[in-house]
Amino acid sequence: MEAMAKARFVRVTPQKARRVVDLVRGKRAEDALAVLAFAPQAASEPVRKVVQSAIANARVKAGEAGEAFDERRMVVQAAYVDEGPTLKRFRPRAQGRAARINKRTSHITVVVAPAPERAATSTRGRSS
Repeated sequence: MEAMAKARFVRVTPQKARRVVDLVRGKRAEDALAVLAFAPQAASEPVRKVVQSAIANARVKAGEAGEAFDERRMVVQAAYVDEGPTLKRFRPRAQGRAARINKRTSHITVVVAPAPERAATSTRGRSS
């Protein structure tokens, strides 16, 4: 059962957040949280919170459906960062001019799902 979590209007640039999201995409949820806890980037904290929220959403969904929930089986199936609205600010510059400062925001989305069951591979019938 897959679950999703979003954080909208996060005050971090999408380019910087994408660098962090690329670290955890496709990893097990436990491993992703461990990587994010020790990542030096400032964007790792909001991404970690979104991953934790997605895991909690999966736990609630499984409880409502009456299914067993195992956090160790959860995998970050999809994770992406979209650009939010940009806050435009002005800075004074030399000779009475003004320069525009763009304060960018991000929408962070994470989808977690149980890892697919691996088919048992047997070596019977093969001739080497």
